[in-house]
Amino acid sequence: MNSLWKWGRYVLPLFGLFLVFVQWAMPLVLPNNLLFEVPSVAKFPFLESKLTYFYLHLFTFIPVFLLSFDKNVGYYKNWKFLLPAILIVGTFFILWDVFFTVVGVWGFNGDYLSGIFWLGLPLEEWLFFFTVPFACVFIYECLNYYIKKDILQFIEPFITKVLIALFLGIGFLTWGRLYSTTTFLWTGFFLLFHVLFVKEGKKYRSRFYAAYLVSLLPFLIVNGVLTGAYTNAPIVIYNPDEYLGFRITSVPLDDAVYSFLLLMATITFYEKFRMPN
Repeated sequence: MNSLWKWGRYVLPLFGLFLVFVQWAMPLVLPNNLLFEVPSVAKFPFLESKLTYFYLHLFTFIPVFLLSFDKNVGYYKNWKFLLPAILIVGTFFILWDVFFTVVGVWGFNGDYLSGIFWLGLPLEEWLFFFTVPFACVFIYECLNYYIKKDILQFIEPFITKVLIALFLGIGFLTWGRLYSTTTFLWTGFFLLFHVLFVKEGKKYRSRFYAAYLVSLLPFLIVNGVLTGAYTNAPIVIYNPDEYLGFRITSVPLDDAVYSFLLLMATITFYEKFRMPN
């Protein structure tokens, strides 16, 4: 509880900045400008369902849930630290998601949704902020257990400096493209905050980088389905004026940075909560 209070002093200012950002950003987005034509890899008829997005959650969650009880990694023992971390970070991302949906940065294709909405977001999108961090922190824990040597530790400071410069540089250079600007700037500033104020971060940043690289493969598969690489139309639809315009198959490059921020923030709280007081 003390940890939650201490970290709350960092979270609350973020919400204040978010409100300022909302006032700045709302007039900038062209509404009803969502792009349905995206690069395709292959078409799979079994994905043409009202429950496609929901099935993706089952595909992501169930294997990890079952493997959580493996006696070696013992992932289930850390759920008491993980769930509060997911809740805190997920709250911020859901607010961000709601706002971007309202102003038209992205939207959702009802042909692949159950039809249950809350605050303008489909149920499946709410689940995204639980199942994805849940699965990716499992990857992080498995790598920590099975690969004892921290193979990126010696170049972590260099990687971190390069990433901060890259994220902030792209964020400022894309000013006016709302998804790119916010994603790259917030990720860059969060990483800078991590270096300056999260003292224990140097113990696991390199471990996180390794886990993130491994998570990119399932990320591209799942997000490929969401963004239209394997379906007749995308499930998540983007405003082409608001992101970089570069895609890996059908996945906007911005999504990879968005995922980086989501996972790093979750692991930061996760590691903080399980540290001895």
